[in-house]
Amino acid sequence: MSARFLLIGTISLCLVPASECAQAQDAPGTTEVLPAIEVTAPATSARPARRNAPRATRNVRRVFVYPTAPTPTAGSGMDVDKVAASVNAVGAGQIARTGSLNIADALQQQVPGIIISDTTGNPFMPDIQFRGFVASPVAGTPQGLAVYQNGVRINEAFGDTVNWDLIPTAAIRSVTVVTNNPAFGLNALGGAVNVQMKDGFNYRGAEINTMGGSFGRIQSSAQYGKQIDNFSVYGALEGVRDNGFRNFSESAIRRFYGDVGYRTDSSEFHLNVGLAKNNFGAAATVPVELLQNYWGATYTTPQTTANQVAYANLTGKVEATPTWTIEGSARVRAFRQKTVDGNPTETEPCGADPGLLCFNDDDVPANGLNGVQLANPFPANAVLGQIDRTTTRSTTTGATLQATNTDQLFGHNNQFMVGASFDSGVTRFGASAELGTIGSNYVVSGSGIYLGPSGEPVSIGPVSLRATNRYTGLYAQDTFDVTDAFSITGGGRFNYASIKLEDQIGTALNGEHTFARFNPMIGGTYKITPGLTAYAGYSEANRAPTPLELACADPLRPCLIAAFLIADPPLKQVVSRTIEAGFRGTTELNIGTLGWKVGAFRATNADDILAIPSPELQGFGYFQNVGRTRRQGIEAQVNLTSKTLQLYASYALVDARFLDALQVGSNSPFADENGNVQILPGNRIPAIPRNRVKFGIDYSVTDAFKVGGDALFVGSQYFVGDESNQAQRLPGYAVFNLHTSYQINKTIQVYARAENIFDNRYAVYGTFFDTADVPNFANGGAPFTDARSLSPARPRAFYAGLKATF
Repeated sequence: MSARFLLIGTISLCLVPASECAQAQDAPGTTEVLPAIEVTAPATSARPARRNAPRATRNVRRVFVYPTAPTPTAGSGMDVDKVAASVNAVGAGQIARTGSLNIADALQQQVPGIIISDTTGNPFMPDIQFRGFVASPVAGTPQGLAVYQNGVRINEAFGDTVNWDLIPTAAIRSVTVVTNNPAFGLNALGGAVNVQMKDGFNYRGAEINTMGGSFGRIQSSAQYGKQIDNFSVYGALEGVRDNGFRNFSESAIRRFYGDVGYRTDSSEFHLNVGLAKNNFGAAATVPVELLQNYWGATYTTPQTTANQVAYANLTGKVEATPTWTIEGSARVRAFRQKTVDGNPTETEPCGADPGLLCFNDDDVPANGLNGVQLANPFPANAVLGQIDRTTTRSTTTGATLQATNTDQLFGHNNQFMVGASFDSGVTRFGASAELGTIGSNYVVSGSGIYLGPSGEPVSIGPVSLRATNRYTGLYAQDTFDVTDAFSITGGGRFNYASIKLEDQIGTALNGEHTFARFNPMIGGTYKITPGLTAYAGYSEANRAPTPLELACADPLRPCLIAAFLIADPPLKQVVSRTIEAGFRGTTELNIGTLGWKVGAFRATNADDILAIPSPELQGFGYFQNVGRTRRQGIEAQVNLTSKTLQLYASYALVDARFLDALQVGSNSPFADENGNVQILPGNRIPAIPRNRVKFGIDYSVTDAFKVGGDALFVGSQYFVGDESNQAQRLPGYAVFNLHTSYQINKTIQVYARAENIFDNRYAVYGTFFDTADVPNFANGGAPFTDARSLSPARPRAFYAGLKATF
């Protein structure tokens, strides 16, 4: 039997320039956006293909695959033409195009529904928002995306946060944003981000890349991969130092990723490890009145974060028979985080006796760690503040086992997958509050005096908590080819979550919670013509409340989010139901290959969870089920690729609304006398822009000289805290970037980037603050009059770099 190859790459052409796909086969260090594998086609006679037959005599075809579950092996998944959902993929070439060691930049450029929302004030700690669902490093942000690296869920155990800074960007082979698939487990309300890393089998060679420029940025990366017979080795090392454009917003990143692999014709095994130690100045939002004086201003500092991680992942894949493949993984991950956060304080001199300190009222004692009311050591004219510190230490372990069968069913091609996963996480969380004074530069200076349990009811005090998470999942999925053109997929996943809280100081935080649910999915694809495919699907997903949310859910006893926790009523799990449909295709034109896609989606959440600010305590809040919410919209993308030109454009509309009436606390100037705003059905959810438009172009002036640019347009959004939609919206923005490169010889390339070339001053996130807490020192100590607080975007910046490839 002669070899038969079929290249199925409809959507890959839509998502990656053709030149990149060509380079993937020839140049070291490049790769397809979607991993390509060679699979044995179903036998055409009664006698099956021989297992050990030479490649020349086996009936094989080349297929671009898309992940159907969080498996650790690149190339595992489904023929991309049979995916009954929107397909979004970003490859190593597209990541390199950004010149950034921040994966969020490439995702924002290439995926229509994704935007970056910078709530921390640091570009390396972004919120990635997809279709109105968020994966954020900020504790207290209700998370709606599951994130996997080589099949390992990297949402942190305590708050489901995602620390994007811990992923070594140079080592990424591909990133796919998966929708309409409950197999990705908890948190995949809006979808899942699936990151596959490089290894020595798919990356061979060496590269050193160094770039520097504005705001003290200097970054370097080095990677090396080699295959030696059946073995492979790969390693990547990255370092970044950036002073930031805002006061106290410097960053220092150090991270490593390594992989050792072994494979035969029927099996493949890998051991990959990673280390990272990163430090950030997180400047957060700043009052509008301060930004009007200086775009790099900050409000109450220090605000620093230190992240450390170490992990190891052992994976294996074995072709047990010609039609059965078994793959699995075992992993361990240790995460450490320390935060220091200078804030205003509710501590004040007591009204009856200014020589003593009170908390949140002039007759409620502010106690020390020994439970005795604190004396007031501060000058009469001092502006009091506090430095809140947290420490999070999590160790997670887990294992996944999955089997895939490709036997024909009733004479039709069929792919069946069944799997199970188990993850266990143990977290030790601690928090403390040190009193201090706020200077005219908004720096909080500590006094060495620590707050003990204070408030009525108690809402602040030291915390020492042990939290144990155990997540179990069982999933199955089947894709059946009804005809050569029509395929249907059905399946589901059962999730079981057990969360145990153990108070290490007293008993107030003790609690045990369990959540269980089966989430189904069904969908289909129809290949109308060889270049046109239609798809439609329905799926469900759930999110269990995190230990952080479960310990802070009482509006009468609000917590300093991510710091001081109170025993609270239980929360309900969030359930999301999503339906989506669309078309995708490719067309060959005289000027190149035109790829396109267009689709619509609707996701409705039941018992959605939001972080609600306290109307009485600045910086405090609580988590609450807010009933039903809905996110719906359309996504469209077009690509034109040729030898000299790559062009892409996309549009996404995301309409996010509350469906039930609810009253919540807010610092909005439109809040009532009790500090509440009334949500009405149909009100838009804050911080989710409706419109986002993206455009990019690359042109090869010569074989060596290339120029390009990209643009991003984002529509207006409501401020966080304006759930009633009464205040003026945060304006939309447009930002334009340029880049160029010159290949001096086969080894050396020089390149340059200019970001925000028109120096547009815009904000990506807005909220409200209590204007009475701290004076406006920039205005002579007068009170603030504008409650708006913004995250300003980076001004115009220039960077240049040198890359050597061997």
